[in-house]
Amino acid sequence: MRQLLATLGFILFATHANALSISDLSKTEASGGLKEALTQGVGKAVSTLGATDGFLGNKEVKIPLPSSLKKVEKVMKMMGMGKQSDELILKMNRAAEAAVPEAKTLLIDSIKKMSVADAKAILTGPQDAATQYFKKTTSAQMAEKFLPIVTKATEKVQLAETYNKYAEMGSKYGVVKKEDAKIEQYVTNKALDGVYLMIAKEEAAIRQDPVGQASSLLKKVFGAL
Repeated sequence: MRQLLATLGFILFATHANALSISDLSKTEASGGLKEALTQGVGKAVSTLGATDGFLGNKEVKIPLPSSLKKVEKVMKMMGMGKQSDELILKMNRAAEAAVPEAKTLLIDSIKKMSVADAKAILTGPQDAATQYFKKTTSAQMAEKFLPIVTKATEKVQLAETYNKYAEMGSKYGVVKKEDAKIEQYVTNKALDGVYLMIAKEEAAIRQDPVGQASSLLKKVFGAL
């Protein structure tokens, strides 16, 4: 991902007088350079999050207990239910790690379908332009892919079953957020948040610090900005 986003950083540094205008680039160059960069980055991001402890070992994306359950976590531990809460946290994060590899195909497909207009909007857009593009084009499909994997990973966890039973009831009275009423939906949403958060962080970091190995095509495209 860093190699990909290293190219994005050229946006901030290509203001010298001899630079090409983005309008001078061919359509193939403008979209091809960006697609090359994004494809590299998607592979790295998915590999990192999809590995063991990709979520559990990363404080920024680690999935905690749902807020309504987290409030009683200390009480649970005092009542000897600490192992159950720990098991649920482990299972939730392992479920996310197992689901994330499904994102790669969807993200790559989104890149392939990217129009020239999309590419130029990303190249000249804000710090998280690529991330927002992915959110717009992959969120629904990704959630659809993640949900059955997460469901399978959490369905035999006793605390998850108990939580679902009472959270669904709680959501009807506004005590529990609707999106948190099912543990599998909660984990799916958190997994999606984690994927996009890491993409956004990498994108911003490389725009600020354009260090890395970029191909001549990428240098030409990003240098034109």
